[in-house]
Amino acid sequence: MPSFDITSKVDLQTLDNAINIVKKEIQNRFDFKDSHVVIDLNKKDYTMNVEADSEMKIDQITDVMISRSMKQGIPAEAFDFSKEPYQSGKVVKKDVVVRNGIKQEDAKKIVKAIKDSGLKAQAQIMDDVIRVTAKKIDDLQEVIAKCKTGNFGIPLQYVNMKS
Repeated sequence: MPSFDITSKVDLQTLDNAINIVKKEIQNRFDFKDSHVVIDLNKKDYTMNVEADSEMKIDQITDVMISRSMKQGIPAEAFDFSKEPYQSGKVVKKDVVVRNGIKQEDAKKIVKAIKDSGLKAQAQIMDDVIRVTAKKIDDLQEVIAKCKTGNFGIPLQYVNMKS
């Protein structure tokens, strides 16, 4: 029976390259000259710590981070910028979470969307992966098309296609 997996993974090396490009660009920008800027990537927890002199500079770093990571192939939805920046002494800090894996509530939304679409496909949640099976590959391709048009707020990859 044909099947494929829906995942939401960010390649750690690509993310690290994007962060290094952001660091270099920020160092070369005139408006960041002689200012305190720290961008750290915690590879274990998939979190980034951003420090700057003001909240405005944090916003500029965020914009650069999104544009450079998109050029590296990482979608903007992979970053969770929902946490507000906070003051810590003379600097402003912000924690940015990199979404890696599909959370349970997001997986339930995706499975519900697949079932509500009326396609002849079954979806199962397996940890942070959703396995979709159907009798025909055409049905699986329709599921992929439905998932691409659905706005789930996370980047989705369709891997491990078996016929």
